Amino acid sequence: MRLQLEKQLLLFSLLCTLSKVCAQLCQRPCYCPVAPPRCPRGAPLVLDGCGCCRICARRLGEPCDLRAVCDRSQGLVCHHGAAGTGTCNFEDNEEGCEVNGHVYRDGEVFQPSCKLQCRCWDGGVTCVPLCQEDVRLPTPDCPFPRRVAVPGKCCQEWVCETRELPQAAAPRIPGLPYPCEEWSTEWSACSATCGMGFSSRVSNQNRHCRLQTQTRLCVVRPCQALPPAAPAVS
Repeated sequence: MRLQLEKQLLLFSLLCTLSKVCAQLCQRPCYCPVAPPRCPRGAPLVLDGCGCCRICARRLGEPCDLRAVCDRSQGLVCHHGAAGTGTCNFEDNEEGCEVNGHVYRDGEVFQPSCKLQCRCWDGGVTCVPLCQEDVRLPTPDCPFPRRVAVPGKCCQEWVCETRELPQAAAPRIPGLPYPCEEWSTEWSACSATCGMGFSSRVSNQNRHCRLQTQTRLCVVRPCQALPPAAPAVS
């Protein structure tokens, strides 16, 4: 009998405490802001615990109390602590995951996008790609492979581009701040028809990449030897 009386007194004191907290949190008449709050992604607008103003529903793991309510559409409830405040979690207090504002239960498999398949496990998320991430190297029949988006399909596909091969880059000369594209005229004819002569051309193949006249020795053919002089007749 005495134990039952103590339980009733404890319950009565708890109800009194809750009523005082509610009276402090829920003031009448209601004074709500003119514009509703801007909620983060995935948090809907709901009536607060006093049934007075529209607030952003608390999400998984966020603090809650008698006024700041949890998102019931996600199956969340407020697990109150000793001080009247608590944390939003599932009713059975199981672990959950929140991805892009959506709450998933432990063990639930979901696709946040068409390219990924994920699973909520022990409060964490593991994902595997649904699109192949293979690498295609250039080949003679496909020298320029490239991934492109295909209309109506989620994953990109490989295509072979046809384009002209790039021209060879102009050689660089040490000490020259810009590439030097070689340019030269043909060598001129040798200045001598036989024996040693000279040939010239105009070219920029020098360390300054400037047009200059260049000369070189040339021999078309050897000259014929002169016949020996006839001996003098006395």
